[in-house]
Amino acid sequence: MGTGILTIDLDALAANWRDLARLSQGEAGAVVKANGYGCGAAEVATRLAREGARNFFVATAEEGATLRTSLGPGPVINVFSGHMASDTALIRDHALVPMLNSPEQAARHRAALPDAPYGVQLDTGMNRLGMEAPDWAATRAGLESGPLTLVMSHLACADDPGHPQNAAQLAQFKAMSASVTAPRSLSASGGILLGPDYHFDLTRPGIGIYGGLPFASARPVVRLSLPVVQVRDVALGETVGYSATFTAERPTKLATLSAGYADGLIRYMSNAAPLFAGDHACRLAGRVSMDLLTVDVTDLPEIPDHLDILCPRQSVDQLAEVAGTIGYEILTSLGRRYQRRHIGQ
Repeated sequence: MGTGILTIDLDALAANWRDLARLSQGEAGAVVKANGYGCGAAEVATRLAREGARNFFVATAEEGATLRTSLGPGPVINVFSGHMASDTALIRDHALVPMLNSPEQAARHRAALPDAPYGVQLDTGMNRLGMEAPDWAATRAGLESGPLTLVMSHLACADDPGHPQNAAQLAQFKAMSASVTAPRSLSASGGILLGPDYHFDLTRPGIGIYGGLPFASARPVVRLSLPVVQVRDVALGETVGYSATFTAERPTKLATLSAGYADGLIRYMSNAAPLFAGDHACRLAGRVSMDLLTVDVTDLPEIPDHLDILCPRQSVDQLAEVAGTIGYEILTSLGRRYQRRHIGQ
């Protein structure tokens, strides 16, 4: 059985980063966690470093250590999860900068690596990570006396420009970080699009780099082509796939493709998601199974050797809408069995 081909256009990705960097009033970094949103953190970060990105963000110290191997010395690698109990050696050996999220993390870092730089993450209303105002007030003087490189927070509703929490978090961030001596950062992709008031010294574009909303003018970055394993004729009234959820309402030509929910194409797409042969849309017929999809190709003038499920005709967000999820999940779920091809390096 063949495997799907996932093509990542690094030229398009770099163009998206440049566009978001131009919109940013300060410096633009890049979020490359979750293996560069499924696109390959090493390839993405290496290309963006050539474009001028100097600050990169990952979720965990383990991700940071892997990224340092690709980037080499120089670029700053910031770790959102901060300094966990088992992270000291990774932070030290790979020159990582943890975003400290609590007084406990601050105490751990200052005791274990007293001369190593760090950032601080503030909770301005998302209630997920970061110090709340009382903890920050109690630790601020000590933290500002050391190698503090960044004070940041994260917006909960930036993809909804009219949501009142955006302005509330902005006001809280300004209040909590007033007169801070270190650079400040509040905005990822959505926050950049909210305007200069949200930008501060450093922005952290993420999903917009990879072609996703809310950056509506982003260039497509990924194409996922799935090989046709077999083509068969299905008679009127015959059923297809697990639980027989598709019944042929006409004589149907069916293509079986090599991909399934083990590859990140979730079952909610069953009987709904389109795939494309050029500009021709063909709909899934039957349940998505672990390794296979079945697609109605009756109306195609000829059957190609592959069909595209991500392509210029169907973005990650359009596929996500059909699947009842978001573009982030589509990208980060793309499986390991695909052949990844990076173009435009």
